[in-house]
Amino acid sequence: MGSSLSVLLVSKGLSKGWANRRRVPVEEADMAALRVLMLGVLVVLMACEGPWAAGQKRKEMVLSEKVSQLMEWASKRAVIRMNGDKFRRLVKAPPRNYSVVVMFTALQPHRQCAVCKQADEEYQILANSWRYSSAFTNKVFFAMVDFDEGSDVFQMLNMNSAPTFINFPAKGKPKRGDTYELQVRGFAAEQLARWIADRTDVNIRVIRPPNYAGPLMLGLLLAVIGGLVYLRRSNLDFLYNKTGWAFAALCFVLAMTSGQMWNHIRGPPYAHKNPHTGQVNYIHGSSQAQFVAETHIVLLFNGGVTLGMVLLHEAATSDMDVGKRKIMCVAGVGLVVLFFSWLLSVFRSKYHGYPYSFLMS
Repeated sequence: MGSSLSVLLVSKGLSKGWANRRRVPVEEADMAALRVLMLGVLVVLMACEGPWAAGQKRKEMVLSEKVSQLMEWASKRAVIRMNGDKFRRLVKAPPRNYSVVVMFTALQPHRQCAVCKQADEEYQILANSWRYSSAFTNKVFFAMVDFDEGSDVFQMLNMNSAPTFINFPAKGKPKRGDTYELQVRGFAAEQLARWIADRTDVNIRVIRPPNYAGPLMLGLLLAVIGGLVYLRRSNLDFLYNKTGWAFAALCFVLAMTSGQMWNHIRGPPYAHKNPHTGQVNYIHGSSQAQFVAETHIVLLFNGGVTLGMVLLHEAATSDMDVGKRKIMCVAGVGLVVLFFSWLLSVFRSKYHGYPYSFLMS
């Protein structure tokens, strides 16, 4: 009995030992397989990281070369002239961590784009203000594409008018707001600077070259007035002439009501010439903008209405004979009717859908 019990215990001990011996190799095999798997994943990651790191380094080198090239050109000229190849390589192609404001224009004499020349002057003032500013960085560059030097760029962008200003941001494609509303804002350097600040967060303080024409004209005017006062110093009754002061006040009012101050602030073009048809528009089609020629036309029309009203007043209050007074009355009515009708037609052309008209539509 004792021997059988000992045999049973020994057999159980041996079976338990064999069971333990069988489990230990299985756990070691699992750990070894896990190590091999982790090593494989590490090798794969390292193999993938190599080309990615090399590509990233190559991208940084290309970006550095592009920025260095632009900085070199900007140091020589505030506005960088570009053709199709330069535009595609430096503006369109990535990588790019800078914004480029591009003016698309047509400055050659045979293009006869007077607005392009005026806009170019303001654009140069803005670019030079940024180039010689203490805050100048490589965050924004100013460039220009002339139609005769980069017509392929105009075709690529489906552009059919000039001048046009577009901001190409550092990331992504230009959005709707990145195209400057020239017809609404005008091309004054100050207006362009506000638009650039809105699109790039870069504030540019516009510094214009000194212009002595205004002070010279003011000095000349004061000299003429002083000379007249000196020559008529014995008789200064003309200073109390109501008609003269009324005429001067009327000229000032007509100038202000026609939009001269708006022109001074916004700097709109004189007129707009369609590059395809060659047709020149002197009246802007929107109620939010105007041309310089438009203010002159409105000034003339307001002056005509005013002259008609003056003639009617004189016909009613003067002591002239009846025949002359009738002629003045007819002329006054004709001027008021004619020029008011033209004013109303201009108003209708700018405010589309306005239902009323008088004589002319």
